[in-house]
Formats: sequence, C-alpha cells, structure tokens
Amino acid sequence: MNELTLYIGNKNYSSWSMRPWLVLQHSGLPFREIVSPLRQPDSKARFLALSPAGRVPVLHHGHVVIWESLAICEYLAELAPGAGLWPSDPALRAHARSIAHEMHAGFARLRENLPMDVRSDRRAQSRAHLAADDITRIGDIWRQARQGFGRRMDGPFLFGSFTIADAMYVPVVSRFRTYGVTLEEVGAAYMAAILDWPAFKAWEAAAAAETAVIDFDIFGQPR
Repeated sequence: MNELTLYIGNKNYSSWSMRPWLVLQHSGLPFREIVSPLRQPDSKARFLALSPAGRVPVLHHGHVVIWESLAICEYLAELAPGAGLWPSDPALRAHARSIAHEMHAGFARLRENLPMDVRSDRRAQSRAHLAADDITRIGDIWRQARQGFGRRMDGPFLFGSFTIADAMYVPVVSRFRTYGVTLEEVGAAYMAAILDWPAFKAWEAAAAAETAVIDFDIFGQPR
C-alpha cells in the first residue's frame, strides 16, 4: 500500500488541516504529516506544487491527490471501513453527514469573527456577538446530535463514538474556548470532552510549540 502523506498548514491556525488529521489519527492508518506554513512569501507556489487548488490540507496517496478536507475524510472512511468514521445506523449516518456538510459550507460569520488560534486566550478581543446566530445554531446541532433521535449516546462524541462529524466541529470547540463562548449543559459537556480528548491535546501541544504569528487584522481567516 502506498504511503499516505497529509500536507497541512500551521497547527495553531489551520482549522481545515485539523479535520482530516483527526480522522487519520482515529483511522489507524499509518501516515506521514508535513507542515507547510501559511502566509509565507512562497506559500502559494508551495501549495500549487502539492494541490491543483493551491491550498492545504491535501492528501497524497500514491498517484491519488485529494485537496479538500471533507473529501479527504470520505476517502479515509473508504480506506478504513472498520474505523467507524460514520455511524453504522443509516438515520444517524445521514444526520452526521448533514451536519458535517453544514459546517463545511456555512458559518461564515463564525469564521470571519472567531478565527482559529489554538494557543491564545482572545476573550478580551472576542467578537462572538457578531457570530451569535452561528453560535446558537451550532449549540442546537450539538444538542440534537447528542440526543440522537431519542437514543442514548454511550460515548462523549456527537454520535457516541468519534465520527467525521466530530472532526468537522472540533475546531469550533477550540474557537469557542479561545473567545470565551459559553453554551448550555449539553454543548458545554461536549466541549469539555473534546478539550480532554488525547487527539485534540496532541494537536494543541504541537500548536503551542509553533512560533509563527499571523496577524488576523491584516490577513483575515487563515486557510
């Protein structure tokens, strides 16, 4: 089997890189990660050499190149069918896919006003009020997933065990902590579980070790 290589951006800033990285960690598939820093003079040229879209993350698997986060996650679900990357129940699986795609396509106000900054405490500069509708919707999504059509979820993740849906929302948990966003009981419990999850802690530790600083006022939301 050809080696899987995931090219990602800075761990402190790249929410899109975090998503397939978490899925790879859970899948059990061996892989190599290569950090390709964002917002450098040569970043665009480097990214274009890796991906036709000129962005990271991008997954290389032999001759296969996948350059979009959710597409990478779907590919990994096919490579590792025993990893449970989607719920086995058809109704829950449809629900999980729906909320994963909703995160992928939406929440522009959240991205604009609460950019990811894992290692920082930005509560004093929080503009969470400008993303209030997005925050409310995310709280509803988490609560509805945890309720699972009236079923009891045995694990701490959105559908009990970890799925791609969680990978799509873990960066939001990090954002909420950074900007001091508080949620009701179900959302707060989900956040606490994610922040204590070893895979998140591994990403967090790597983000804390980085030294690069991106000025959001100049650059906006990093990819």
